[in-house]
Amino acid sequence: MEVILVRHTKVNVVPGMCYGNTDVDVASSFEEEAERVRLALLKHEFDAIYSSPLQRCRKLALYCGYENMLLDERLKELNFGSWEGQRWDEIQDPRLQEWYDDWLSMPAGGAESFLQQYNRVSSFMDDLKETKSRNVCVFTHGGTIRAALIYAGKYNFNQAFTDDVDYGSQIRITI
Repeated sequence: MEVILVRHTKVNVVPGMCYGNTDVDVASSFEEEAERVRLALLKHEFDAIYSSPLQRCRKLALYCGYENMLLDERLKELNFGSWEGQRWDEIQDPRLQEWYDDWLSMPAGGAESFLQQYNRVSSFMDDLKETKSRNVCVFTHGGTIRAALIYAGKYNFNQAFTDDVDYGSQIRITI
């Protein structure tokens, strides 16, 4: 199965804001960015379209013409718990350094670790493999894409954050 993972476009937040699971809106540059994504996806035919339920992903899928997308909670970004909505450089939680030291298993802001996110995304991918689809498009988030890349064998956990996953990027994996 070929899966195109599409990261949402830029968001309307203050630079340096922790917003993972928060349902923030798209930035004012949305139409310009979304048009580039739409044009890139025109060359593909998909059997199924999935999206994170967060508006920044749904809006992009709709702009690209996919009104019948299937929403799945497992495609959400990492839940940063009590850190959501704060600027990274202003977070006073003493657990922040612990998370920097052990982001794989330490729950961010007391909510979710990257390993928990990986397991959530893996569950989605396992279910996806059970469908009859051959070509799938998934509108989602940077952390979710990184977890999917690990699942597909493109990275190991230590390599997960070595490359950027740009806003509006499309990454192909085979599962």
